[in-house]
Amino acid sequence: MKVELAEEFYNTETAREAAVLMQPCVQCGQCTFTCPTFRLLDDEWDGPRGRIYLIKQFLEGSEPSTASLPPAYTLKTLGEKNIASNLQLHLDRCLSCRSCETSCPQGVRYGRLLDISRELVGHKARRSLREKILRDAVRLIIPFRRRVSILLRAAQAIRGLLPVDLRARIPLRHKAGGWPNNPHSRSMLVWQGCVQPVLAPDINAATARVLDHFKIRLIPASDGCCGALTHHMGETEKARTLIRKSIDDLWPHIEAGVEAIVLTASGCGMHFRDYGQIMQGDPLYGERARRISDMTIDIAEVITRELGDEKDTDFKKPPTPQRVAFQASCSLQHGENLNGVVEKLLKRSGFKLVPVSYPFMCCGAAGTYSILQRKLSELLRARKLVTLLASRPEVIATANIGCLAHLETVSPVPVRHWIELLDEVLARR
Repeated sequence: MKVELAEEFYNTETAREAAVLMQPCVQCGQCTFTCPTFRLLDDEWDGPRGRIYLIKQFLEGSEPSTASLPPAYTLKTLGEKNIASNLQLHLDRCLSCRSCETSCPQGVRYGRLLDISRELVGHKARRSLREKILRDAVRLIIPFRRRVSILLRAAQAIRGLLPVDLRARIPLRHKAGGWPNNPHSRSMLVWQGCVQPVLAPDINAATARVLDHFKIRLIPASDGCCGALTHHMGETEKARTLIRKSIDDLWPHIEAGVEAIVLTASGCGMHFRDYGQIMQGDPLYGERARRISDMTIDIAEVITRELGDEKDTDFKKPPTPQRVAFQASCSLQHGENLNGVVEKLLKRSGFKLVPVSYPFMCCGAAGTYSILQRKLSELLRARKLVTLLASRPEVIATANIGCLAHLETVSPVPVRHWIELLDEVLARR
């Protein structure tokens, strides 16, 4: 795909990068049918191929025309807005799940293209006052643990008094177990995150207990936001500010010699792996960001490596295996390319994994998506739960706090982080 940049974008570095990112795209449509929003809305503009076409028209400064599109496109309407507003609408509806990247035969880096395009169109398209207030509220609350905690605890206190539909949106309260602090020779650093310590505080504690089994001491980093939520909202510079703070918090531990930075939320893990790219060219933080990306590792990778090729002697298996449906978070399977890794660990530790249809489909959480695109998010969640519950599991396991919180509010069976299940298996030894 060749892009002739409009004059206003000639000297814009991000626009030039977007044009390069689009070059491999041949508009074949392989990505379309793995796109959750296309499958839900049956509208080409809400699939990767249609969005890429709109981005191209935006960068070239021309209005899109349905007459110029191949007949294979399934189209509804662009509406009566200008190209920037139309593009913003359809970029907002994108989940950033990267399922399209997994299915693209040309290797188009759609996730990066999406982030750049959201930033560029944000400078030209005007949002309604309601949208601005909602997005600012999300950006000023969710990345800050203390603010989230205050609001969530207040909501949980009155949860039983609320109507059923509102009650379902408030996550249940969970407690954390003990955190071991044995003086092992090996140590790793775990990223705490912003909402995870509030919503599910035992995830990282369970991780510490599991790694203690492997003679690894897990050190908690300062809590904070990795910047992913703000970055995917198109606020690149504000996201870089959060990234710099994260680097400052992590760096003393890195200098002290920690072995790796462990991530238990795959959404954060995906973003950490992109730090080097996002901060490339920053004279003060560029090299440090690259180092952090190189040190980032998902907890599933750590345990897989520690177990090696040994037999299952580390696990005491129950006589009747618990039936588990694994919700492979999009960030884990498409962003971090760790599809199948957790499933193997769960099987190895004695769980019975039940089949889940369309595992590539997003549950609808997607960071701030469940807030900013609530109706679409709830429709996607309903579809996902049908596939997760079809084989009658006793528990749903996942690898990301966003998926966990989104699903557990309406799921008839418990929703857990998979590391908590593994922790319980090891506790039986």
